[in-house]
Amino acid sequence: MLIDLSQAVGGYLYDVFVTRLDWWVFLGIVAQGLFTMRFVVQWLASERAGRSVVPMAFWWLSISGGLLLLFYALYRRDPVFIAGQGFGVFVYLRNLQFVLRERKAGREVQGKGMG
Repeated sequence: MLIDLSQAVGGYLYDVFVTRLDWWVFLGIVAQGLFTMRFVVQWLASERAGRSVVPMAFWWLSISGGLLLLFYALYRRDPVFIAGQGFGVFVYLRNLQFVLRERKAGREVQGKGMG
């Protein structure tokens, strides 16, 4: 029974990751890699700081990975994936806008204080 299960799982994984591999699947894997790296970047930045930190790279990786995953989902015509990634990209862009606005305001305050 375990041998049959092992062969069935092996056959399934071979079909998914080898037989069906095309450029769109490759794009999806790259996109998922970018999306996953955002957590690694955030974790490492937080470990270095000794507190929870969300670096700019987190938002850029979120946007780039999210957009690529959205393109992949559109190609695959997956409504659940399209809705999730579409909303996610909107949230990442909005958060990046807040961060950039805050940084700009901080520079303006520093510039006025030195004059």
